[in-house]
This record gives sequence, structure tokens and C-alpha cells, in this order.
Amino acid sequence: MPRRANEQTSLKPQDLFVLLALVAQGDKATGYIPLAAAAGMAVSAVHGSIKRSVLSGLATLKGGKLTVLKGPTLDFLLHGAKYAFPPIWGPLDWGLPTGYAASPLKEIIEASADPVPVWPHAEGSVRGMILAPLFPTVPKAALANEKLYALLALFDAVRAGRARERNAAAEILGGLLK
Repeated sequence: MPRRANEQTSLKPQDLFVLLALVAQGDKATGYIPLAAAAGMAVSAVHGSIKRSVLSGLATLKGGKLTVLKGPTLDFLLHGAKYAFPPIWGPLDWGLPTGYAASPLKEIIEASADPVPVWPHAEGSVRGMILAPLFPTVPKAALANEKLYALLALFDAVRAGRARERNAAAEILGGLLK
């Protein structure tokens, strides 16, 4: 069924996850199937994410080559995504550290006595406050790719952290997305 002109397309949380997975793959990005495997998503879901990202101006698809537009993506990460995908907190539980409790911020920011933010995960080794990830497969994908883990944790610091954490995360993200 063709889309009507008045139907608005909007980004979904998994679209940002897929964009960050693409950035993490760098020049090794080879197509939808490996990207879907890395993200733990269906190929059709990755295809839809890419389509929405292109429509939103965060990526381009020319001649079969997908390119993340790093400037607009950084701008969205720092100024829009935290409003589009606000933090959702849960109870104390075991999980994987995120935000300021994960690398690269944990080397810069000393943790307080408060529980750290974690993504829920059965193999998690840290007890903290649950921070819902952008997509359910984020923890597993992050464990398989160190750069993706860093990008996702930095985004969590931007969307859920205090001013110092947000500023440090923004500076690091700026360096990674240039």
C-alpha cells in the first residue's frame, strides 16, 4: 500500500541503535545481513531503520553504499535524541554498566555512592539502577563490539546523566563522530 503524503515518518529507538552500530562497524560495514546479526535484529527491521534514518537526514544511500551522516547524527545525539528517547528507569538489579559507569567515562568520572546505571542482563556483574536500553538486544550487541558499547554508553550519559557526565560524553562523542 503506498504511503499517503500526509503520513509522518518518525524515528524509533532502534533506528539510533542501528546508526550507532553502523558507526561502530566503520569501513567494515558490508550490508544488511551482517548489520542485523551484529545488532541482534531481523534484516527487515534493520532495513526499516535505515529507511527511516535516510528519510530523517541522518544517513544517505547512494549507489548501494550506506553512509552515516556524522554531523547530523552527532547533532541529534546531543540535542534531540534525549527528548525523543527519554531515560526509563527501573529498580535495582544486576546488569551491564552504562553511562558514566562504563568505558570511556568511567576512567574520567568517579562513581559516587549512588547505584550506577545498568542495562538489565543475565550475565551482568554490576548491581545498579536499571536504565532501559534503546532496544532489547543492546546489551548483547554491546558485549560483542567494544566501540558500539562505548557509543551506546555515551548516549546514555547524554540522555540520563548529570551535567558533568553529559558534557564529558558530548566531548567524546564529538571526537568519535568526526
